[in-house]
Amino acid sequence: MSRIGILGAGSWGTALAVHLARGGHEVRLWGRNPALVAEMHDRRANAVYLPEVRLPSDIAVTHDLDRALTSADFVVSAVPTHGARSVLRLAAPLLRSSTIIVSATKGLELDTWQRMSEVILEEAPAGCPVVVLSGPSFALEVVRQLPTAVVAASSSADAAERVQAEFRGHSLRLYGSDDVVGVEIGGALKNVIAIAAGVVEGLGLGHNALAALITRGLVEITRLACAQGARRDTLSGLAGLGDLVLTCTGDLSRNRHVGIELARGRALGDVLAGMRMVAEGVRTTSAALALGARHGVELPIAAQMAEVLAGRQAPAAAVERLMLRPQRAEADALDRIG
Repeated sequence: MSRIGILGAGSWGTALAVHLARGGHEVRLWGRNPALVAEMHDRRANAVYLPEVRLPSDIAVTHDLDRALTSADFVVSAVPTHGARSVLRLAAPLLRSSTIIVSATKGLELDTWQRMSEVILEEAPAGCPVVVLSGPSFALEVVRQLPTAVVAASSSADAAERVQAEFRGHSLRLYGSDDVVGVEIGGALKNVIAIAAGVVEGLGLGHNALAALITRGLVEITRLACAQGARRDTLSGLAGLGDLVLTCTGDLSRNRHVGIELARGRALGDVLAGMRMVAEGVRTTSAALALGARHGVELPIAAQMAEVLAGRQAPAAAVERLMLRPQRAEADALDRIG
């Protein structure tokens, strides 16, 4: 079986480590926090992110990048967007050009507005194939071995097929795709829409409002993705609609939780201070708006969420502004592109 190094000992990195170890792979899980790594090594559990899950003996938990990555056939990047580039830059000298890098982070880099595969390609050795892993997948449900289906997207068909073959399991099914842009934009922007879904939930606005939000949110995501060359059908699949529905409705959604708490009147800083895991949508919102401006794509839901997150507008006022926007045909010329 393969040797797999995983960068990031948060909930998703830990969940993938457990899943891959159960499949017989040699897994080395790297964490940047020495205290957390030591505790995970001693307790054989991630008490911070997945406390109820015992780590299989085949997982070596380490703070040593060299130990984690040497001779790895696959390297999974599960580091939050704000730390991904710096970690990859440190990891790059330890990677071989044949190493397949799997991006498991959903978001956009704040300053460059780049997708995670673009960051990886800039920092990794030339020739390393990159595969994006995305789709509706709560970490806790994956480690509980509940049925999950995701997408493995890459410009290299061989690399995508290898990830499909090596990462599959009895409860995890992977579909291949060559639409990297569509898969990554779908995975990043659904977090922004999920914050808005939490606002709808927190304000008690009902199922009609939530259904409308998810549907129009998918329009925003699709517009931006297609403006960057994605295929429309990708956003109707697992990495688009599937992930959007899960994140907007599931109780395990961190971004939905942020929206709920904002609707209840809590300040963003207080909400984030009480969370152990990263809500990527908070950072992605401004990056998405910058990308939208670059491509001439209107993102009204994301724009209103940016105002709420910045404290410039109350959640109820943001909803009212969305409802009172000028009415239009459901599908305009821009929506028919692609």
